Amino acid sequence: MVFHVEYPRTVPARKPEGHQPAAPRYTLRWHHPIAMLVSEYYAIQQAELPWSRQKDFFDRVQASFDHPDGPAAHEVMRFTDEQGEINAVVVAYWLDATKHARWTADAAFPKWFRSDAPMAEPAVGYWCETIAVPYDRFETIYSGPNYKIGFARTADSAIEPMTTNGYFGAARDRIPVSAIDPLDSPMKDTPPKPREVESRGRRLFASTPHNMTALRSGQYWVGAGEEQLTDYNENLEPKLMRGMNYLLDHKQDTGTLALRVMTNLDADGNERAETSVLAYFLSLEKLEDWSKSHITHLDIYRHAIAMNRQFKEKREVVTWHECFVMPAATSFEYVNCHPLTGVIRYCALSSDI
Repeated sequence: MVFHVEYPRTVPARKPEGHQPAAPRYTLRWHHPIAMLVSEYYAIQQAELPWSRQKDFFDRVQASFDHPDGPAAHEVMRFTDEQGEINAVVVAYWLDATKHARWTADAAFPKWFRSDAPMAEPAVGYWCETIAVPYDRFETIYSGPNYKIGFARTADSAIEPMTTNGYFGAARDRIPVSAIDPLDSPMKDTPPKPREVESRGRRLFASTPHNMTALRSGQYWVGAGEEQLTDYNENLEPKLMRGMNYLLDHKQDTGTLALRVMTNLDADGNERAETSVLAYFLSLEKLEDWSKSHITHLDIYRHAIAMNRQFKEKREVVTWHECFVMPAATSFEYVNCHPLTGVIRYCALSSDI
């Protein structure tokens, strides 16, 4: 038996009456109760960032995971941001917020991050973004059950079949608290206009708005045969990038506060056949508006559905996402970063320098 939470519904579901999904989908559960989920992203940022520097950073962060309250799982990734700077990223997962708090207070790397040391090199930035949500503000979807990624890497997890999929609004319906909370943004429909911020040489703390929505969406094609690999490279991946570029180019219209296309790395820094997008939206509604109505997402959606119908259980390219509707008390911190980093230009900021 797996754990889940449901509420007596007071907010109408989006699922059409009598809907039956056209293709199988799966979702994440655990065999024990979960109160809070924490995914924490630590990164180093520099215009020229050789592998030796990246590895030193990865080693420093991962060494601190050897701690009684260290994370349940982690990954390493890399991306080039809007400024053209390289960001090497470690994301770590906790299923116990108290353990995460104890690790943050006691482990070596977060102590170093809080010190003056990260400010020592003028051209190097560091950032930490913490996504912490109660279980009832979280949902997932997977195209297949055989590859575990993201929070599914944690112990005691299970990828289970579901039928809350195949219609617009399904992601909202999968978030348990949406049964009793419309998850509206207090900032209404439009994010604030981006500001010019002097961020170099400063430690900035961003106050993220209530119900800001984080989406981690990924693709995994290790071991895919020639036919499906060719389809991914020539059809799906270009559609994905058109969608991501549209969001980056139309942040104000789409409510996109930040977006990164990250590639997973092996132990030697080589890129794996695995990518993911981490994006922040003003609200779930803004994400839904793009998903259900804009051609760049409709192209992605229709192609993925067609491939799953064609290949069914033989589908070799795994697609997935995890979605978090975040309370306001989440921690985003930027040290000596350039001003296009993360949510710096869109959120209220405080600084200790």
